[in-house]
Amino acid sequence: MRVAIAEDSVLFREGVARILAEAGFEVTTLAGDADELLGAVSKDPPDVALIDVRMPPTFTDEGLRAAATIRREWPAVAVIVLSQYVESEHLSDLMVDGAGIGYLLKDRVTDLDGFIEVVERVASGGSAVDPEVVARLLGRQRAEDPLRALSEREREVLALMAEGLSNRGITERLFVSQKTVETHVRNIFTKLDIAEDPEGHRRMLAVLTYLRAADGLAGA
Repeated sequence: MRVAIAEDSVLFREGVARILAEAGFEVTTLAGDADELLGAVSKDPPDVALIDVRMPPTFTDEGLRAAATIRREWPAVAVIVLSQYVESEHLSDLMVDGAGIGYLLKDRVTDLDGFIEVVERVASGGSAVDPEVVARLLGRQRAEDPLRALSEREREVLALMAEGLSNRGITERLFVSQKTVETHVRNIFTKLDIAEDPEGHRRMLAVLTYLRAADGLAGA
């Protein structure tokens, strides 16, 4: 699996590259800014690009804009955005493309097995939102919360769906049967009024509802 890395901190960039190389990935690009990354991807698209949110010259949203460009111009390239801080206002825009998208806090890189698992999952077409981000969003609630129809357990299941876990992964995390998880997932779709989708996007639509609700709470 081929990986491009865009990060202005040389130490962090080289550290991530070494972790991935030792795990069997081929690191194709080590870029210090968004322009360098986009130039490299245009010449030799990787399977997945790891991109820092804030890079030169303004250290604001260069990474997010680069991620959006890659998803638009090279949709086969998966993208994982890395952030130093929880910035939930970007989540719904980032995740709208669904498959092959991830959002991780940089601290997550120190969990080597978990980090590698996320890179593999996203590169294979899955999605992932950092557990700490999900946990913070779960703590924000208000009366007009569009998720108010969900039970506490259904919210928990939806939060794990947002992290990118499959039904089996949710089963293992919650120590319940897969049939129980499947029931919760069906209830979530029903309560959020998410109709059957021939392309199988119901799961991502549910996660987007969750993330957009969180954006609304953050702006309240």
